[in-house]
Amino acid sequence: MPKVALFIPCFVDQLNPQVGLDVVRVLRRIGYEVDFPEAQTCCGQPAFNTGYWEEARPLAERFVRIFGSAEAVVSPSGSCTTMVKSFYPELLAGTPLHNDAVKLGQRVYEFAQFLVKVANVTDVGASFPHKVTFHDSCHGLRELHLKQEPRELLKNVRGLELVDLPYGEECCGFGGAFSVKYAMISAAMGDTKAGNIEKSGAEYVTAADSSCLMHIEGILRRKNSTARTIHLASILAQTTPASEHAFAAGGKAR
Repeated sequence: MPKVALFIPCFVDQLNPQVGLDVVRVLRRIGYEVDFPEAQTCCGQPAFNTGYWEEARPLAERFVRIFGSAEAVVSPSGSCTTMVKSFYPELLAGTPLHNDAVKLGQRVYEFAQFLVKVANVTDVGASFPHKVTFHDSCHGLRELHLKQEPRELLKNVRGLELVDLPYGEECCGFGGAFSVKYAMISAAMGDTKAGNIEKSGAEYVTAADSSCLMHIEGILRRKNSTARTIHLASILAQTTPASEHAFAAGGKAR
């Protein structure tokens, strides 16, 4: 049985742990053994993004040491995955762990990216009978070029109707520290995003990052919108006996 290591971002760990459990359910369903290194901590992105590189560096070094022997690392976050793949080599340049960081970055994947590009699975046996739209989070779209993979997975969810999100590639306004430093701009961008979600007619908006979804959810609730947020992993984790049977009958695309 192939094995992957699971990295859980801070937003998932502290605010939406169900997402981590759902990732494990999906990975096990398609035939993977999941290892969760309990010594893991924050990847260091908040400090890195706000200019505190000296404070971020020990966290990056810790990550490389903890996950360095993993065959593959999967994370339900385009943002944190980008930090490891794209920015660790820069942050750890000139240190003894630089080469290890570069090599590890080649084995770190966002959840949907791993399912489609590595596991070669687009149908995970999920069932979610709702109208859904997808928000492209900035790091996933612009750094990881994550565009089609989530949509391929959603199109194979039984009962799910995938609808386009107007101006779906526009930022939701969260941006980590940006939402604190430029709160009014952040709120205005979020309001625009929420309005476009409502225009789509979707019951749910999903994404690869819990941070974006938290921001969007707050604005939707303030607008008294009926639309709700749900992480991609939580959609893919949901099944019915019929969908599980159909998935098992069809075999695992590996």
